[in-house]
Amino acid sequence: MDIRRVQEIINSPTMINVNYHGIPVYLQEVNAQNNTVTIFPLDEMDNKQVVDIEGLVELGP
Repeated sequence: MDIRRVQEIINSPTMINVNYHGIPVYLQEVNAQNNTVTIFPLDEMDNKQVVDIEGLVELGP
């Protein structure tokens, strides 16, 4: 996924399904300088992680 799309998903008023290596996640904040994004696994909202955007996959509707 490219960084522009990650930012669009973060700014979207609707929930867009995204997985990180097969795990459903919520995207919180993107860091364009190092191509990372802060995520939370949906089943562990207290488990904040900073990951590379390369591992993100947007799921279809």
